[in-house]
Amino acid sequence: MNTMIPRRSLSAALLLAAVLGTGSANAAGDPKRGAQSFDDECSDCHTATQGGKNGKGPNLFGIVGRAAGSTAGFDYSDANKNSHFVWTPEQLEAYLPSPKSAMPRTKMRYAGVKDPAQRADIISFLATLK
Repeated sequence: MNTMIPRRSLSAALLLAAVLGTGSANAAGDPKRGAQSFDDECSDCHTATQGGKNGKGPNLFGIVGRAAGSTAGFDYSDANKNSHFVWTPEQLEAYLPSPKSAMPRTKMRYAGVKDPAQRADIISFLATLK
């Protein structure tokens, strides 16, 4: 069961929040701060280098624009493989605050990135990995 907000609705909600001044603290994010936050929050399980190995989690190089559950050689949960998510910045913004809420039955054992500015920075960093 896909419990995520439909992409079109999420995009409209984010745009409305930005116009009203209630969106994330820094929707664009800072990739340099994001690299540090990724190292602090994500690197115990994920690598982010081109050709990097999978760890407890899949390598995240090139994640923005990639279909969920598609990294070669990683054993994803059925929830992830069958989510039909494409990891857009909007989808990452919806997922990262609480992965288990966004994707029930995921194998990811992480409470999430609660701070909107930190999430924006991490997403901005991930978007540079092409």
